Amino acid sequence: MIWVWNTLITLITVIIMEITATLSHKYIMHGWGWKWHKSHHKTNSSWFETNDLYTLIFTLLTISIIYLGSQGYWPLQWIGAGMTLYGILYFIVHDGLVHQRWPLNYVPRRGYFRHLYIAHCMHHAVHGQKNSVSFGFLYASQISKLQAKLKCHKRHHSNKNAATKQRNAAVKPTPET
Repeated sequence: MIWVWNTLITLITVIIMEITATLSHKYIMHGWGWKWHKSHHKTNSSWFETNDLYTLIFTLLTISIIYLGSQGYWPLQWIGAGMTLYGILYFIVHDGLVHQRWPLNYVPRRGYFRHLYIAHCMHHAVHGQKNSVSFGFLYASQISKLQAKLKCHKRHHSNKNAATKQRNAAVKPTPET
């Protein structure tokens, strides 16, 4: 019966990791941790980017949790197993499928993987730290909702720029003739 609990703990951890990764991506990587993450939003010909330091941190945390679990702190080894499974899924979907960081140049044509692919491409459509959409890695909102959000951000940004130009024009001194 313990294997049922261990399996359940592992699967629940995968779900919790997606939530954690989404929130970390939105509020840390696109917040105060942007200095590392911005390398991921630029064209990079190297196999390593500064953003990969986040993976290193999560890997060290996972290894530590598995180690503590192996020392008798149940259920930590199963939480660590869930974190490892999430890391594998992340590597396959995000690094491999979306960013083509491994040699299989496959772009999905339909279904769940196509949905994730499009949503993440929309995430990268915004160049910069703010106003991005779709921060998840294994889950993404409906494409139509993401498109509407992007359109709203774009409209808001262009209205803000127009208002700034008007304000600057109004206070700009005219040259004396």
